[in-house]
This record gives sequence, C-alpha cells and structure tokens, in this order.
Amino acid sequence: MHALTFDRFGPPEVLQWREVADPAAAQGAAVVRIAAAGLNFADVYRRRGDYHMDATPPWILGYEGAGTIVGLGTGDPGGFVVGDRVGFADAPRANAELVCVPLDKLVPLPADISFELAAAVMLQGLTAQYLVHDSYAVRAGETALVHAAGGGVGLLLTQMLVAKGARVIALASTEAKRGAAVHAGASDAFGYDSDWVEQVQALRPGGVDVVYESVGATLVHSMAATRTGGAIVFYGFAGGNPPPVDPRSLMDRSLTLTGGDLWNVLTGSVERRRRAGELFGMLRGGSLTATIAARVPMGQGAEAHRMLEGRGTIGKLVLTID
Repeated sequence: MHALTFDRFGPPEVLQWREVADPAAAQGAAVVRIAAAGLNFADVYRRRGDYHMDATPPWILGYEGAGTIVGLGTGDPGGFVVGDRVGFADAPRANAELVCVPLDKLVPLPADISFELAAAVMLQGLTAQYLVHDSYAVRAGETALVHAAGGGVGLLLTQMLVAKGARVIALASTEAKRGAAVHAGASDAFGYDSDWVEQVQALRPGGVDVVYESVGATLVHSMAATRTGGAIVFYGFAGGNPPPVDPRSLMDRSLTLTGGDLWNVLTGSVERRRRAGELFGMLRGGSLTATIAARVPMGQGAEAHRMLEGRGTIGKLVLTID
C-alpha cells in the first residue's frame, strides 16, 4: 500500500507518499480501506515534532478517517463484518490506503453519512460536542467567545453553541472567515489585528461567560475578555504555546481555566457510538452543517499541510483516495 510518511520532523516538504508494508489484521482489530481522512492541526504538530510520535520512522500521520472493512483479526468481531462502512476519530496511521483500527474505536456509518462527511466531522465534531457539554455546560442566554471560528472546529462549535441558545462572538483571522462564522450563527465577529478584547467588552460589559481558546498564545487576552466567575476552555495551541499563568490571576477574579482533550471523553465503544450518533443526528436534522474547505488527494498531502498552516482555509481539509 501507499502511505503519507515522514522520517524527520520539519516543514510540509518532509512528507512523502511512498509504498510501505500492508498492516496485518491484528486481534481485536479490523483492516479498513480508507476512502477519506480528515486533516487536523494535530497532524501538523506531529510533523513538526511538537507531539510525541510512537514507533520508529518512517512515521505515518493521521488519526481520523472513513472507509470499508476489508479484513478482520481473530477474536470477537464486535458485530462488524467485511464490507461494513465505518469511521473513526482516534486511531493512528490513518493517512494510508489501509489502516488497522481497534474494533472498539470504529463507528458504523449510517447510509446517509458519506465517507467524506464522516472524515470531515468525526474528530472535530466530537471535539465541539464535548466542549459545549463536558468542558463547560453552556446554558441558553450565555455569551461565548470562540477563537479560530472560521476553522473546522470553530464553525461546528459556533453552530452547536447557537443550537443551545448561546450568543457567539467569533474571532477569525480574515474577513472571509469572519463572514463564515457569522453565517454559522455568530452575532459578531472580530479580527486578531484589532483590539478584540476591548471590542468584546464593549459588546458584553464585564466580559463573556466562556472563552473557547484554541490559539494558545492569546490565552492571557482571553482571560481579560472573560467575566469575573467565568471560564476559559483551553483545547489547542495553533498559534503557539500559551504563556505561564499565575494561579493568583485565577483566584483574584474567580476564573476557571480548564483543559480539554477528546481522548479523555471517548471512554469506550458504547460512549463513542453514543456521541457519534448524536453528532450524525444533528447533521441529519439540519442543526449542524459541515464545511469542507477542500478535497486534496492524499498523495498531495504536503500541499494540504501548506494550505492548513497558511490559515486561509474555511472549514475542514479532507484527504481523499480514489
């Protein structure tokens, strides 16, 4: 098979579409022929060396994909059979023609959920879902500030917040992204090149109830935009690592700073399927729409990484295999 690999950390140019050995059908796992895979900033972090990589090079990127089961390992198949359409959000080496996925991480795909749609929403949709339910239980009438609101998670998060009755103030780097955030339901949108803390406080005197912080370097500013007794949910650092936070600054204003990681809420196959079912239901019901920024052949993965790092894309980049 072919896979998107790299043997040293660095820029997109380190990525190569090369032939590697096919994965074996391990016990308690299935071999999935990938039709589409989602590209996420976590893939960029791993390529740069910001995240730990397991095994030895050449490494294969990707944690999110969708396709068809073509092989099953020994043991209980968990109800799966060869030919089933499946998706997953947290299994490594997804940027390949074939990937071995533990059965408990697979989610059956309904007939009306395409491979590309599954690859576009599994990881980012489940992330947005836990952010509004688990990290901070948003209530109707509250105001949320969403960073990177024109990105894949940001657009889904905005829609979910609006569906729960919250007001959303969006932050995005370009006019086009701000327009996309408003189209997704944000009441207002500001750019990072403005004094957005002052603008947010003018709209919401005293500060917002919750900030969804995914930029990292803006953490201190996010705290300044939050009301006394409010919360900041930190779940990414696309713009660089955050500065150290003095706990006194939290105590003095009764702020809550919490971290968020999807892997901590996907606690098993039952929970994974439940959350995915709710996500698919929102897509089916029309309260949630996925925006696919571009479909890029997986063999051109380096170009897709450049597009993502360039921050010009609106929505999700999907890697495809014919």
